[in-house]
Amino acid sequence: MSLMSGLFVGATGLQTSQNSLHTTAHNLSNIETQGYVRQQTLHADMSYNNISNASVSKMQIGLGVEYDIVRQVRDTFLDKSYRRETGRSSFYEIGQETTQEIETLLGEFDGVAFQESIAGLWTSVQELQKDPSSAVTKGSFVNTAAQFLERAQAVYNGLSNYQDNLNARVREYVDRINDLGDKIFSLNEAINTEELGEQEANDLRDQRNKALDELSSLANISYFTNADGSTEVLVEGVSLVARDRVFHMDVTVDEGTGFYTPVWPQNMNEEVFMRNEEIGTAFNTDIGQLKGIILVRGDRRANYTDMNYNTYTNGLYTYHDKTTDTDVDQHLIPTSKSIVMKVQAELDQMVHSLMTEVNNILTDEKGIIDAGGKPTYSPDDDLPKELFVRLGTSRYEKDGFGNYVYVPENDKPSHADIDMLYTIANMKINPDLLKTPSLLGNGFVTKDKEVDHAKADALADAFSAKFSSLNPELTTKYDYRDYYSALVGLVATEGSVYSSIVSAQQVATHNLSDSRDAIMGVSSNEELSNMIKYQNAYNAASRYITACNDMLENLLTNLA
Repeated sequence: MSLMSGLFVGATGLQTSQNSLHTTAHNLSNIETQGYVRQQTLHADMSYNNISNASVSKMQIGLGVEYDIVRQVRDTFLDKSYRRETGRSSFYEIGQETTQEIETLLGEFDGVAFQESIAGLWTSVQELQKDPSSAVTKGSFVNTAAQFLERAQAVYNGLSNYQDNLNARVREYVDRINDLGDKIFSLNEAINTEELGEQEANDLRDQRNKALDELSSLANISYFTNADGSTEVLVEGVSLVARDRVFHMDVTVDEGTGFYTPVWPQNMNEEVFMRNEEIGTAFNTDIGQLKGIILVRGDRRANYTDMNYNTYTNGLYTYHDKTTDTDVDQHLIPTSKSIVMKVQAELDQMVHSLMTEVNNILTDEKGIIDAGGKPTYSPDDDLPKELFVRLGTSRYEKDGFGNYVYVPENDKPSHADIDMLYTIANMKINPDLLKTPSLLGNGFVTKDKEVDHAKADALADAFSAKFSSLNPELTTKYDYRDYYSALVGLVATEGSVYSSIVSAQQVATHNLSDSRDAIMGVSSNEELSNMIKYQNAYNAASRYITACNDMLENLLTNLA
């Protein structure tokens, strides 16, 4: 080896050790940077000079070492597993958060005002039963009924307002997904530009991986990296980031509810999420905050008509039409998939049943019906007044003969008209009875001018009767006093299930995160060891160059 070649070998060692020190310092300076991945330097032999060919091996002289590549130290399998479990945790955290919020609404900040209003209404019924003719007991009953309806509407409106809050978050999450898509696309371009100059864009890759981590919590994603280093991303199997463009997600708005539905404009506004798909870990359909929000929010304001569905099979809800005694299939999102809708429907079922039962008893309609099964009154009759009245529809209308005919509810789920329903959102206390409580139940006086104890007894019996289960999937029936407690208990049980799932998911996610950190995280001890190693290598190369320089100087001096 010539002395000049020796100087070149020493110079490459000096330069390579210096670059390695820079990489080590970069790792140490970013030890607390979120999303930063440890970088590792790889060295390689430079080319060799052939002196001659020997029979055993080539006679070569090495030209030193080169700084081959600075690579990121990460595990692709762990990345995909972590992102999948992060998305799953986010999905169930939405359910846990929602059940906690509903528990707060049902407990009304632990004041339990609605539960107390039910108890108060029962007490007023018992007092009315003792003395139906008393103006005091009738007035008390009307007032407690008003408080009951007011508190029921407060709980229902709270659930509806929470639905609106969830709906606003749908728009926010869609916008964030689009922002992350734009960011990943711009980082793809920046990485390609920087690496064309044969320089590793590791810091930009860190930013892209961090964006993928966040995107995985919002939706179910898949991705792959092309040969040119750009990453393409799919959300729910549809392209979000392609090699040459970003396909933004959008939303459509339901005119009736104002609810957002995420869609793909490039696919003729096809919905991002399939309706009525089975949700489960086995199908990977329980991933992402956006889907979690859509499911717990539901697609409408639910009421008691949603409880008329009795079976759900293969994406269809079946309603049993009692009028025609037939089953009708409906293409609707099952109420049971939306926590908010389910509680709205169960609450409204109790209030609707109580209101209609009280009205029927007070108006004596069970005993005055025509051949068609509808109560009919002549124009001269003193029409009994219902306590709970619909906002948009009177209880009685005149037929073609001038007789008053009872206007029934049109409560078939396929074409339910909210104005016709005795539902929480469509009710008020009869203003005539608020003004004059003595008119209640026609004064609780029979046609013989006797006190109508039978009507008061019927009200008490109605409160004690087990009228319904919470939903068609359950069999236990409750009376009005126990129904609400059972409803609160069911929500608490569901919340406990979500909490258990979230806890298990957090353990899995934390384990995967720890495994990722063990590989790609920066260890100060390891980096300091590398720093000492490269410092010694730098010093050794420096001493080698000094020795070669001294030898060359001595040679030149002797030759002179």
